[in-house]
Parts: sequence; C-alpha cells; structure tokens
Amino acid sequence: MVLLCFSFLFCTFDLLFMHPALAAWQEISGYRNIHQPFYNGTGKLRLAIRRFDVAGTPHVLLVNPWTFETAVMPVASLTTAETPAAQATLSASPFEQAVTRYSSPPYRLQNHGAVRTAHPVDGMFLTVDMCPSKKPFERELFTKLVELSRRARKPTPLALAMTGSWLKNHRDDLAWIVRQIKEGGLEVTWVNHSYTHPYEPGTPLERNFLLSPGIDFEREVLATEQIMLENGLVPSPFFRFPGLVADGRLLEKLGRLTLIPVGSDAWLAKGEQPTNGSFILVHGNGNEPPGIARVMPLLQDKRLRLLPLREAFASPRQETDKE
Repeated sequence: MVLLCFSFLFCTFDLLFMHPALAAWQEISGYRNIHQPFYNGTGKLRLAIRRFDVAGTPHVLLVNPWTFETAVMPVASLTTAETPAAQATLSASPFEQAVTRYSSPPYRLQNHGAVRTAHPVDGMFLTVDMCPSKKPFERELFTKLVELSRRARKPTPLALAMTGSWLKNHRDDLAWIVRQIKEGGLEVTWVNHSYTHPYEPGTPLERNFLLSPGIDFEREVLATEQIMLENGLVPSPFFRFPGLVADGRLLEKLGRLTLIPVGSDAWLAKGEQPTNGSFILVHGNGNEPPGIARVMPLLQDKRLRLLPLREAFASPRQETDKE
C-alpha cells in the first residue's frame, strides 16, 4: 500500500485520496528524473527515481526495490546511500533487474515488456486503461469490483493505467473511484499511461501513438506523474504504452526513467483468453464495450483470484525476506 508523507504533516492512507486535490500538492515544482539511493528512517535501502519541491521543500518518489511499492518522502527525512555496496545491492534487486530486463532488446513494436507474471502464481492481474475519452467511465465494472471486495472481505486489487488527460477531464469520476478506495472496496496500483495518449486512426504503428512526430516522451511520462501527485495519487514504477506500441528508442528512454513497461497477454476485446498469471487488459473509459462485455462474466467466476500488480514481479517470499 502506498504512503504519502509531507515534511510538515503525516498523512494516513485515508487522507491520501482526498478530493479535490490536496492544496499542498498544487504547489509541486521542479519535477525531474533522478536515480539515487537513500536509506529511509528505519535504515531500509530505497531508490529515488524522481525529485521535486512541494511549497519549496524537496521531496522524492521512492521505490522499494524488493516489493516494487512506492512512497513520497521529504529529502530531509532520508540519508544518502551513494556507496558502492548500496549500488551493488540495488543492481541485484528484483526491481532493477526487471527494469533492465524489460527495457532491453530484442524489441517488439507492439506489446514489448512484461505481459504476464515473472513467476508462477495462483491468480490473475486486472489492468484497466483510462485513455482520453469524452464518454462516462465504466461504473458498472468498478461497482462489480467493489462487490467482489465485500465477498472477499478485503479490497479488490487492480491496476489503473491512467492518462493525464483522462484524470484532468474526469474529476468527478476519479473522485468516485477514490471514494471506493477510502471505503476499502478497491486497492489501486496507479500505472502511468502517458499524458495525451496520441492516436491517429489509419496511421501505421511506426508513426502512431507515442511514435507520432513531435512527441516529447519524457514530458508525456513526467507530466502524468506530476498530475497524479497533485491529485494525491502516488505513481507506481510501471508504464503502459498507448496501443502497447513502442520502439527501441522509447524503451531505452523508459529504462532511463526507471520504469517497467507493462503489456498484456489477455486483451479481452481482441478475444485473448486469460490464464493464471495473465495481465488482463480492458478499457474503463467507455471506449471499448467488447472488453467490458467479456470481463463481466469472468468477474462472476467464484474461482477468480485477482492479485496486486506488484506480486507479478515481487513474490511474497521476497517481501518477507527483505522487509
């Protein structure tokens, strides 16, 4: 579970998802990419992948390199860990190894990266894309997921692949989702899905989506993270390319941003069938009804077990051993 901390205020998980955006986070500035190890307040090694100021106070976005969980902390609460031993430990961690593995060749133009779990699991991973849309979001899908939480007596995990554009233009829908999180119905992993999600129908993939001419890829990534934070949402270390389309150049850039590309082996609207370990892909933005039509019966199956996306990369044993 992600935590969001201010230098002047300790925030519980419930406070994290207030709507409208927490006023303090409207003052984010200087948002930039870094790759710097720190020890947190309990002496645990963490990797900072972003640095920014909140009302003039330096903060970082940290990744736990064994559990893949993220947190925001003021720099003043951390201790630098830039030693050869710390660097070696990070390089051998599951997170750094995953970043390297999934941003390396041979490259595929479509669906490169992690498409299913890296180790055997008893369950599947639901990923829901929120591309730009003028339509209402798929409330029926999210309502069903909340109902599952009541049956399981714990929040239903899912990964929301969020575009900055959808977030900016669907404040009320976002507030409804956040309310379900606060009330214990959902456990959301916030996946970066770019800011504008460019798409031109009929244009070849090599010149479409984030490969369209004139796209500033780093801005697409960092601007989405910043607007998430400004709305009290902590970005995960995962990225989903629009259309699942990327070339080697973009994948190398993503690796330098220390993010893991997440694809899918079960895009339901395309008729792909999920199995244990699958990354299920549906669209929750109202733009792909066939996917919703196929996922709803799946959610009725009492044998279905949905898992948090981090567990596709970090096994429970890894979390226990390191934490």
